[in-house]
Amino acid sequence: MSLSMTRKNFVAMAVGASLALLASAPASAREKTPVKGGSLTWGVETEAATLNPHLNGQDKTKLYLRNVYETLLARTADGGYVPWLATDYKVSEDGKTYTYTLREGVKFTDGEKLTADVVVQNFLKLKDPAYSRSTSAGPVKWLAEAKALDERTVQLTLSDIYAPFLDFSAGLEILSPKAFASEQLKSGGPEIAGTGPFILKRYVKGQELHYVRNPDYNSPPANAANQGPAYLDEVTYRLLPESSVRTGALTSGQVDVIEGISGNDAALFENDGDYTYQHALNTGTPYSLFLNVEYGPTQDVRVRKALIASVDVDAILKSIYRGHRTRAWGITSPIDAHFYDKSIEGSYGPDPELANRLLDEAGWTGRDAQGIRTKDGERLTIEIVQAQATVRDQRDVLLQAIQAQAKQTAGIDVAIAYVDAGTYTERRNTGKFGSIANSNTPTDGVDIEYHYLPVNEGGSINYSRAAAPELKQWLREASSTHDLKKRFELYARLQKFAINEQAYAFPLYEPEDQVAAASHVKGISFRPFKQLPESAHGVWLDK
Repeated sequence: MSLSMTRKNFVAMAVGASLALLASAPASAREKTPVKGGSLTWGVETEAATLNPHLNGQDKTKLYLRNVYETLLARTADGGYVPWLATDYKVSEDGKTYTYTLREGVKFTDGEKLTADVVVQNFLKLKDPAYSRSTSAGPVKWLAEAKALDERTVQLTLSDIYAPFLDFSAGLEILSPKAFASEQLKSGGPEIAGTGPFILKRYVKGQELHYVRNPDYNSPPANAANQGPAYLDEVTYRLLPESSVRTGALTSGQVDVIEGISGNDAALFENDGDYTYQHALNTGTPYSLFLNVEYGPTQDVRVRKALIASVDVDAILKSIYRGHRTRAWGITSPIDAHFYDKSIEGSYGPDPELANRLLDEAGWTGRDAQGIRTKDGERLTIEIVQAQATVRDQRDVLLQAIQAQAKQTAGIDVAIAYVDAGTYTERRNTGKFGSIANSNTPTDGVDIEYHYLPVNEGGSINYSRAAAPELKQWLREASSTHDLKKRFELYARLQKFAINEQAYAFPLYEPEDQVAAASHVKGISFRPFKQLPESAHGVWLDK
């Protein structure tokens, strides 16, 4: 089947997506006319390490970055594509050339025009490791040439077939050309303009980000409910890292909306008419413990399997999140329906007898005064390294519960080290850690590549440091074909090898986003397919 997408079919898909969006909206929402104006305050959990979307890997911060920065295409709920900054796209018959036709009349908020040259500049900049660091070794490494055929036509040519490139290229946030000469380029900030519905006017580190409406906005995605400028005059995101503080700020009226609601607090909003509560699973890799195969006791697969068998994940999740989180099993999210192999569900689980037998076989037969297993005078310690800035969603409590069960069930000492950004980077680079806990949301198999390609070949977050040649082979075969059935089979084979056979990772739960709002706040939504909270473009106040 041809990969080419005709303009007629693409426009038809866009119209269909818009009609479906309207049809699925609650009747009350369709009957009310959005009100323009007003100010909104939103309590958020995570502060961005950088406000430059090219360099930001924190999925939780996309909520406010998306107010400013837009992409070539938007996604539909079933994973399809509709126009955004590009009105049309085509993939060549050989699968190696991607051509985008840009929307006319779009300007960045600093006055610069959106042109093909600007889009080319964005892609080529990502290929520079001095700018994008490990990103340059990711999907963009397949880009052999980027050129502007005319003012509105961008042609991207790959060195070889790379199936996830459509997902990657369609989803790249486009920055103003002036951004690349700014001193704020690495950190991001008000000088790094986008084309979005809001303009960042003020950022106070550790406190808040303040955005004002872009009155000239004219480039919403085809499936957006709001096809004009934002309704709100301004929106302020207050940085409130503590869940209880965010909840208190909403219930006391200090903020209008919060995200990141704990399992304990969800019940406060779910059935209360004064609030709305929404939640959605993320795409990509579930929150997992990645077990280092090159350092310490986890070099032994028996130790890795013993740790997994020593922990009752279902019981821990129920205790901490009160039924408001979903158990994870595999290497990607069930939302990624094309690539999620559910046969892994229930294929492993808590088994204290197995855990202890494996550790005995591995030679950890001694015990110290605290009941921790020993071998040749060494304690069986697995150190989990976690960046302090990424601790959220009660994950500190979750790790503590794993720590307690592993000790009680199998005599494993799980040490938890919360470190600053500099120390975290050093430990990652040197490989001196037992485990790193992580999740991420890229789709179309990119999340799997990031975790299972060799560290220096695109595995930017390969925290297990797995380097079995089969992994690279399966991933390359999967990315070199557009046959979804074949790709599914390859990822399923990799999943069984990585989880069941080698225990490179211990999946814990599927990350999700939760949003609670006062009842006067309307238009809050989640992004189709990727299911992250949407920007404030469609939000309005009914009061």
